[in-house]
Amino acid sequence: MSKKSFFSSFGFAAEGIRYAMTTQRNMKVHGVVALLVIVAAAVLQLSSIRWLFLLLAITLVLTAEMFNTALEAVVDLISSDIHPLAKAAKDTAAGAVLLTAAFAVVVGIVVFYRPLVALFGG
Repeated sequence: MSKKSFFSSFGFAAEGIRYAMTTQRNMKVHGVVALLVIVAAAVLQLSSIRWLFLLLAITLVLTAEMFNTALEAVVDLISSDIHPLAKAAKDTAAGAVLLTAAFAVVVGIVVFYRPLVALFGG
């Protein structure tokens, strides 16, 4: 692989992230929530292990949303007709995002519970 094509791949990846962030409402929501979580973690001065779990959960949600976006684009490219298999593919990808987001909520509760209790004297 040439250096040009290797470095070009980063540009293509950035285009994909930009596309998802600018065209997908849910990606914007996930991005805003991720930023709020990161700010809260910084304010609470969370431990490295807590940061690790938060960043893992955030990355999983954003990645799942991007896979969902990519799958929807491919399905729409193949046909504009409503087909049961196309619906199944899109619904399954959306379900994967939902499961990942639910996991992220659980991680957030586990990570923030004790620091918030300590902060508010519970």
